[in-house]
Amino acid sequence: MPKLTRRQAGYRDESVPAHPELNRGHPVVVFGDHRFCAGSTQEVRPMPRPHMHSQVELNFVLGGAMTYWFDGRVMELTAGRLALFWGMIPHQVTDCSADARFVVLYVPMASFLELPALSELRSAIFRGAVVEALDVKSYDRDIFQQWRSDLLPGDPQLEQIVRIELSARIQRLEREGWRDLRELAHRNPQAGHLGHDHDRAVKVEKMAQFIGERALEDISADDVARAVGLHPNYAMSLFKRGVGLTIKQAITRHRLDMAQSMLIATGLSVATIAFDCGFNSLSSFYTAFAQRFRQSPAAFREAYERITRPA
Repeated sequence: MPKLTRRQAGYRDESVPAHPELNRGHPVVVFGDHRFCAGSTQEVRPMPRPHMHSQVELNFVLGGAMTYWFDGRVMELTAGRLALFWGMIPHQVTDCSADARFVVLYVPMASFLELPALSELRSAIFRGAVVEALDVKSYDRDIFQQWRSDLLPGDPQLEQIVRIELSARIQRLEREGWRDLRELAHRNPQAGHLGHDHDRAVKVEKMAQFIGERALEDISADDVARAVGLHPNYAMSLFKRGVGLTIKQAITRHRLDMAQSMLIATGLSVATIAFDCGFNSLSSFYTAFAQRFRQSPAAFREAYERITRPA
């Protein structure tokens, strides 16, 4: 495993591991028991390794600059910018200025699945976009800090107020324009939505959480459906409409995302990583990895080292 720099060693991790029984670099973590919550620290520090979590993450940069590694790409966010992405895509703050500060909010998937007007935005997020608002408001700095203050105590009434206000802000973001910082936004106007049926949105979220935390095991679409008490055919249809992927595709993608995180965060062999991440054979892992990332696992590891190596 790469040695930690002094700044990485100062990183304050507010998550808990989803797999505490494993100490091999598995990147899946949990923030606030999957709830709507805010990060308690505003100080940005480089992360020692990538991680993944169930919520959609919103970052509003208060000052300075921060550099993200996100799904194989490097991008920078500077003061006054607002970005959001699905935490199930591997991500890592690799560098930041000494004065970098931000507000980070963790929003359950259901909050996005329930918004019917956001089909394009939602589809982009769940397919791996880093969405940046093109029109940042003069009040965003103050309101994001207010939302953080409201969420930290865990007061259910304040949480509901923030949920309503943030929902309106995201709808305004959709209306006034956004871009994918990876320049690979997947805009699919035919993507269906779940309307305002909260129960169905929560079912999709629970299925995604189950996949995220059990993908190491030999699970199937039937297992995912059973975990939320749905008939497999209905579960598969509901999940596809909500996330834009089949359950099988989501399981495979999650295993691959875990594998790429472990390739760059640990010194484990490719074979060990493949089997740790739920693949039954090394050949199936190589084939799936090449289809997803257009290169071999070894080449991916080398490319990460090149783009994150200090100049």
